[in-house]
Amino acid sequence: MLEGKLVNLRKVEKEDVDFLVGLGDVDFWAEYNNPPFGRMSKSEWMKWFDTPRSYLENLIEWRVFIIQKKDGTKIGLTWHFTNQPSGHIEIACFLVPSERAKGYGTEATQLMVDNLFIYRNIVRIQAKANVENKAAQRVLEKAGFKAEGTVRKLSFVRGKWKDKTLYDILLEEWKEPKILTKTA
Repeated sequence: MLEGKLVNLRKVEKEDVDFLVGLGDVDFWAEYNNPPFGRMSKSEWMKWFDTPRSYLENLIEWRVFIIQKKDGTKIGLTWHFTNQPSGHIEIACFLVPSERAKGYGTEATQLMVDNLFIYRNIVRIQAKANVENKAAQRVLEKAGFKAEGTVRKLSFVRGKWKDKTLYDILLEEWKEPKILTKTA
């Protein structure tokens, strides 16, 4: 578990299936994104947890975390994936609509960045935000990311192609933990 001041991040587990099923709701993802895991049923999620990871999945190396408030309330997801052998790392963070604009997304992003730079031998982390999603862009900028440029027509959302802004943060820009208080 990664502990911050407002939220904790913990690895997603089978007991989170009902929460994960609820995240397949279109309203959760708004107009900017599609659900990253699709709209999976409870039985599909249970099968996902019970299925050994394939060679291809190990090459990509996904790590998915539940974002929870200090009282244990589940409020979102964050993850990172690493494309092996290049070591290219990308992160993403999504909150349920009722918990947005409260600082939770920024802290979850900072926790992920702190953890990755402390425990991985990496020099760069990247993230993408829909060019229309100003809130996601602010979260990344508050966490120290810089905009690199626009990736055109990167995702197809609600019948339209969407551009995304590519962000990155370099190890030398990060320097030291901003939020991470404890790992368990």
